[in-house]
Amino acid sequence: METLNEEEYARMFPRGLGPKQYGLRSEASRDSAVVIMTHANLVEILMDANQYAAVFSNIVSRAVTLEVLSTGVAGNYNGALQVMSVEFQVPSPLVPTRESYFVRYCKQNADGTWAVVDVSLDSLRPSPVLKCRRRPSGCLIREMPNGYSKVTWVEHVEVDDRSVHNIYRLLVNSGLAFGARRWVGTLDRQCERLASVMASNIPTSDIGVITSSEGRKSMLKLAERMVVSFCGGVTASVAHQWTTLSGSGAEDVRVMTRKSVDDPGRPPGIVLNAATSFWLPWDILSNGGIVQEMAHIANGRDQGNCVSLLRVNSSNSNQSNMLILQESCTDASGSYVIYAPVDVVAMNVVLNGGDPDYVALLPSGFAILPDGPAAHDGGGVGVGSGGSLLTVAFQILVDSVPTAKLSLGSVATVNSLIACTVERIKAAVSGESNPQ
Repeated sequence: METLNEEEYARMFPRGLGPKQYGLRSEASRDSAVVIMTHANLVEILMDANQYAAVFSNIVSRAVTLEVLSTGVAGNYNGALQVMSVEFQVPSPLVPTRESYFVRYCKQNADGTWAVVDVSLDSLRPSPVLKCRRRPSGCLIREMPNGYSKVTWVEHVEVDDRSVHNIYRLLVNSGLAFGARRWVGTLDRQCERLASVMASNIPTSDIGVITSSEGRKSMLKLAERMVVSFCGGVTASVAHQWTTLSGSGAEDVRVMTRKSVDDPGRPPGIVLNAATSFWLPWDILSNGGIVQEMAHIANGRDQGNCVSLLRVNSSNSNQSNMLILQESCTDASGSYVIYAPVDVVAMNVVLNGGDPDYVALLPSGFAILPDGPAAHDGGGVGVGSGGSLLTVAFQILVDSVPTAKLSLGSVATVNSLIACTVERIKAAVSGESNPQ
């Protein structure tokens, strides 16, 4: 990832980008990758707020097209211009989201490349305190052979991030938290994921591989919704009201409640979200359990990128009708392990190609990010001080009646659950790294 040298830029372009608002620091980066998607499909994803939010669900917590000023040339968005409001996130309640109000413009250049560019409109919207101003950002897309595209991404903002928690400050200040590398890494992984949905040459010899085309599509669609729900429920969005539990030790456990009503994809009632983030002296998280993999779908080059259906070996007979849907994924910006209990009957419908939208999910899981940048050592890329920033989050249905009151016992239970999980992870990590 390349970062902007402001002094050199000012020397080459004396007029620059105009005055910077007092109290905001600049953050600008550039990265590129060749991804398995056509330029036309990439442009459509970037210009459609719903697709944009779904593909980049770990970065975009909310995206709305407020006004379409021009639709461009029919069918390909050339010349399209629209006003958008987007909230950008990091999967932790310790990093405030960044809200931006901007115009997005799409244009095909004379050399055949496509540009999708954002320019801030925040100065037109009255705000007592501007926390984030989006400077010219976006991507260039060059068509490559065989359905591939080369994407060059630029992220440039002016931001006030003084409220970021100390353990995330290095990651944020380096540009890795919101910068171009995270966008490109996520796009590359998601393009592989979408390609796997369309794959037809599935090996039938591997045990547990789902070969049915409709079953693969339904299960991946369900897993996508699970990931979106997890990412949207673990961040410090302005739409969330997190409460910090007192007396929970070094790692504050944040909790919030949501009412679930008339949502076919979530059980009705009061849902309790709990999350905590902490540092680990290890750059890989591995936490195994005694589980049996019933089925899986590989959806990327990395061996760990897959959607799995698991059965937990439990002595509790009440759990015999439950399975676990899990998606694990890793890219240049971080890794995720997200899971949710699912009903056996409902999953059989999904595996047969049925509609996954009516499967009730309450996802929990882990988001693993580097703790900052590191020097390149012959091509290898490490992290800040050899550690990871881990966010642990759980969603629990505490009452099936949406109008019920949240009990203190439920809060205490989820607090204890997170504390226990954190301690077990730390013990496993220290045991691996220091056998003594």
